[in-house]
Amino acid sequence: MKTLVKDIITSLFATLLLSVVLCGIYPVLIWGVGQCLFPHQANGSLIENSAHQIVGSEWIGQNFTSAKYFQPRPSAAGTGYDATSSGGSNLGPTSKKLINGTTKSTALAAPKAGGTPLPGPDVEDFDGIKIRVLSYCDANGISYHLIQGDQVVDPKAYKTEKGDYDPVKLITAFNDDAKPLTVKPDILLPGDAVTGSASGLDPHISPRNAQLQAARVAKERSLSLEVVKAEIEKSTDHPSLGILGDSGVNVLKLNIALDNLASK
Repeated sequence: MKTLVKDIITSLFATLLLSVVLCGIYPVLIWGVGQCLFPHQANGSLIENSAHQIVGSEWIGQNFTSAKYFQPRPSAAGTGYDATSSGGSNLGPTSKKLINGTTKSTALAAPKAGGTPLPGPDVEDFDGIKIRVLSYCDANGISYHLIQGDQVVDPKAYKTEKGDYDPVKLITAFNDDAKPLTVKPDILLPGDAVTGSASGLDPHISPRNAQLQAARVAKERSLSLEVVKAEIEKSTDHPSLGILGDSGVNVLKLNIALDNLASK
């Protein structure tokens, strides 16, 4: 009985001691070291604009829609960059969905109360890499060709009356097993321009991706190409210790730097 009581007391004492050390002293110690030695990183690597307002973090990308901004790499959802869609697509390089995209049918309201909803028109479900290639080339003035079989196809065949590409027509043609439509840019595009990162939240693009977007941004902002390229270099994070990882351009930092130029 005495041994049992002793073991219980010892266990309670050990639990109390470890709780104080691991749940109190250790977290406070790590927090203090982080605040003293790495305050910027410990507080989220936050980025401020010229008005000293916090606009984001160095480690989380953001969506930019205006043509005057550099665009981040797309997320896994297949609808451009989406910070709410964290994670990879889990689609491999041979996946037809990843390459060609998919569509889905919508439902229309039932003709009578309680009736069965009627099938509606198809809409885009997942854009796929081929559509991303088209969008990237169009946005950045990169020439390309639409090819079906061994014939060059007029892009107008896949556009709406407004002149925009019809994603359903494109995806249907991409998935045509008999004569699949394909896209051939005149230059090799960087992979990060048309594929998502593993996290879907990557704040960086490759230097090559940034260079291909530079002419568009310079034109939209009425800046010289040299000025924009200089800002790209300033916003480039180089490999750690010179050898670990690849160089990457932080899109948010770059866009803020360009906005700051415009405000001067």
